[in-house]
Amino acid sequence: MRVPLSWLREYVDLPATETGRDVQEKLVSAGLEVETVEQLGADLKGPLVVGQVLTIEELEGFKKPIRFCTVDVGQANGTGEPQEIVCGARNFAVGDKVVVVLPGATLPGGFSIAARKTYGKTSHGMICSTDELGMGDDGTHGIIVLPPETEVGKDAIELLELVDEVLDIAVTANRGDCLSIRGVARETAIAYGLPLRDPALIDVPAPNAFGYPVQVSEPFGCDRFTARTVTGLRPEARSPIWLQRRLQKVGMRPISLAVDVTNYVMMELGQPLHAYDRTLVQGTIGVRRAQEGEKLVTLDGVERKLHAEDLVITDDRGPIGLAGVMGGANTEIADHEVTEDGVNGTTDVVIEAAHFDAVSIARTARRHKLLSEASRRFERGVDPQAAAAAAQRTVDLLVLLAGGTAEAGVTEVVAPSAPHTITLPADHPDKVAGVVYGRETVVRRLQEVGCDVYGQDELIVTVPSWRPDLVDPNDLAEEVIRLEGYENLPSTLPKLPSGRGLTHRQRLHRRVGRALAGAGYVEAPNYPFVSEQVFDQLGLESDDPVRRVVRLVNPLSDEEPALRTTLLPGLLGALRRNDGRGSHDLALFETGLVFHPAREQRVAGHLPVDRRPTDDEIAALNAALPEQPRHVAAVLTGAREQAGWWGKGRPAGWADAVEAARAVAREAGAELVVRKGQYGPWHPGRCADLVVFADGTEKVVGHAGELHPRVLKALGLPERTCAMELNLDALEAVGDGAPQAPSISTFPVATQDVALVVDLPVPAAEVEAALRDGAGELLESIRLFDVYENTEQLGDGKKSLAYALRFRAGDRTLTVDEASAARDAAVALAGERTGAVLRG
Repeated sequence: MRVPLSWLREYVDLPATETGRDVQEKLVSAGLEVETVEQLGADLKGPLVVGQVLTIEELEGFKKPIRFCTVDVGQANGTGEPQEIVCGARNFAVGDKVVVVLPGATLPGGFSIAARKTYGKTSHGMICSTDELGMGDDGTHGIIVLPPETEVGKDAIELLELVDEVLDIAVTANRGDCLSIRGVARETAIAYGLPLRDPALIDVPAPNAFGYPVQVSEPFGCDRFTARTVTGLRPEARSPIWLQRRLQKVGMRPISLAVDVTNYVMMELGQPLHAYDRTLVQGTIGVRRAQEGEKLVTLDGVERKLHAEDLVITDDRGPIGLAGVMGGANTEIADHEVTEDGVNGTTDVVIEAAHFDAVSIARTARRHKLLSEASRRFERGVDPQAAAAAAQRTVDLLVLLAGGTAEAGVTEVVAPSAPHTITLPADHPDKVAGVVYGRETVVRRLQEVGCDVYGQDELIVTVPSWRPDLVDPNDLAEEVIRLEGYENLPSTLPKLPSGRGLTHRQRLHRRVGRALAGAGYVEAPNYPFVSEQVFDQLGLESDDPVRRVVRLVNPLSDEEPALRTTLLPGLLGALRRNDGRGSHDLALFETGLVFHPAREQRVAGHLPVDRRPTDDEIAALNAALPEQPRHVAAVLTGAREQAGWWGKGRPAGWADAVEAARAVAREAGAELVVRKGQYGPWHPGRCADLVVFADGTEKVVGHAGELHPRVLKALGLPERTCAMELNLDALEAVGDGAPQAPSISTFPVATQDVALVVDLPVPAAEVEAALRDGAGELLESIRLFDVYENTEQLGDGKKSLAYALRFRAGDRTLTVDEASAARDAAVALAGERTGAVLRG
């Protein structure tokens, strides 16, 4: 919200010496985030005056149109003679009043003006546009043409209010009242301890039966609708300079008088308004939900297909506006147009000032991707009591500036509602802040905010209509604390219980992160939000449990409205971005929570903040949350080992993804069985199921391998990208705690190598498991070191698997016979289970 200091002073009598920086400091102390203070016209120096164009000579022979003008600037040039100026703009004519900067002046940006020869003429100054004066957008991007009644020679710096300070405030979502000059003025008055001249405190006529007919069919979506009518507006009437300049300073573009007035009042009071051309409205104005499939062309010229939840304004034809968002083109105010019959344009208008449901407006705006100044205010909370005053203020300005006549009829449709009342212990703010404020300070501060306060030890507080964010005692406590100054709160270090340290789960997560980082992976945390379309890109089946997601009511992005059920989308997105920026050799990992909806949906209650929640309250809160297991995932692409003088290097492959999973399992102290698998995004022939045994049953806790080419193409990933994902909580449950350091034996190891020939489809993991079981307890380790396929030597459909078996006894040196017997037993069991035979 941009707030000109000159406009703010209309409602608060700030000391003349107060600058924008001073006001910024006060408002920041009160809890408002004033990001910048813009100094308008800080480097502007005159003479800058009003001139009248006397003659225009078109200069020929140049690539672009050039005009040589004489301009009457009165006595501003010291001679009274016409000023000769060369100008390339064409949106002005002889007799027009314009803004002229004379030699010796300096324009914004440090641009000095002097007489100079150009296009064969000498130009003594310049005729100015809004851009050159730093005034903002007026829609023309051309020369400023002033009203005919403007006095020649008048100081244009004062006339156009070019010198000012503008506070740019980042208004939080709960402070919709500060999206107006009125709201910021109230905060300023409180901060300085000065009275407020509330612009909403004006005389408003009582509603009667003669106003424009209005029917509200959806009182929940619209609890207040005020309609006023003004007739006889002069179509040629333009917004005065002061009104245009105020709109420009707050960041809005002047359009036409009727529209400018509604925008001005919205910025002043915070109440969005809309003006309809009365001649284009047919019958009763209504408020209802849209019918599915209805269409409306909004003021931006876009035809929109309406949703059944959209709140719309209608007449007898159907929708004429998206309530609280944007009006329709079929009742748009017509700008003035000069014809042979005179000046045509809108002469009669119906003013709408309504209050709409915040959630409904927010959803409509996001659904249609149509964020407007009106929707921005409605979704943050608008003062419902200000509607009548805003309508009256609009009527008064239209009558004053366009010569209209306000009709006596006043329409006001109001759904009954009671003011919000909160019971607050007088010492509650003291307990929350840890500071003794006392009852008098609490009452005074709440009354400054606008609350009505009654009672002694137990205060009955009635919240003002412009603060819908005040809903419970803690909100009121926050008001007291912020107005007394956050900087006055004492700093107290928390006293933590000693000796507890990290939990077992936390230690495991840190060990896993260190292990993967030591293996060359880089941690890449991602946001936990996903689009449901990514599951199609990952090739998941329609009934896959991973597709069941928790959807957010108010997501940060409409494109990612759900919480993740797998870590892969975020990690693969990070890999794609880094690959696109030239980093082609990547190994990334992430540990984080995934979210699965609970079978029974529950609503979480509010926990207290003035005491520790009870165990039952915490249990009820946890029961309402989705299941949140912690996963670990890793993705690889490019070179796993770089080439150099030491060797050729090698690319990353599916085996690296499997080894990353093994490294995680070792940290968890769990035995991980790797088997051939087939799942979702992985290549069917290069996918491993990662299995653990829990209570005698197998459980698949993850997958690893090379991703499917279709997935790589859908996600825009490099070829042969590999990935691994594991359920870390499931590994922790079957692990035996912290991994044990290996014991160093004093007895030598006996190594036996075996090469087994098996059918091609037989997984190496099954052969390894059979060898391990057959070798018995003397087997220390087993490693597959070669896979060989040769039709001539092995036969069709065969492959050779070579394993290195290490045998060791803890109490003696093994004999050759003992090692050979253990090896033969292992080979025999492998032959029995898998049909393996010794090669050769």
